[in-house]
Amino acid sequence: MSFTEAVSSALSKYVVFSGRASRSEYWWFVLFNIIVSIVAAGVDAALGIQAVGALVSLALLLPGIAVGVRRLHDIDKSGWWLLIAFVPLIGFIVLIYFFVQPSQPGDNRFGPPPA
Repeated sequence: MSFTEAVSSALSKYVVFSGRASRSEYWWFVLFNIIVSIVAAGVDAALGIQAVGALVSLALLLPGIAVGVRRLHDIDKSGWWLLIAFVPLIGFIVLIYFFVQPSQPGDNRFGPPPA
């Protein structure tokens, strides 16, 4: 999956918490999120306000959660595992470990593999 395909897929499925997301879809969306956040921070610095960064963060929050849940589904984990991020340090490490795992081949309880 290319960068543009991954970003458009993640943004078009911004409230879809079912199904699966490939590893490339998730990480391309993370890169998009980082790039947009850096640009927003630059705009905020140039304008002397914090509104653009806050709006970008708010706009990308739900698509980020949805693609994270679908990525967990891809490795046959429940989306509720995303809540482990609230455990300081260890939760972040566990999620990174989950997110770098290869997709489970074939169908799983969350559906067929992503295209």
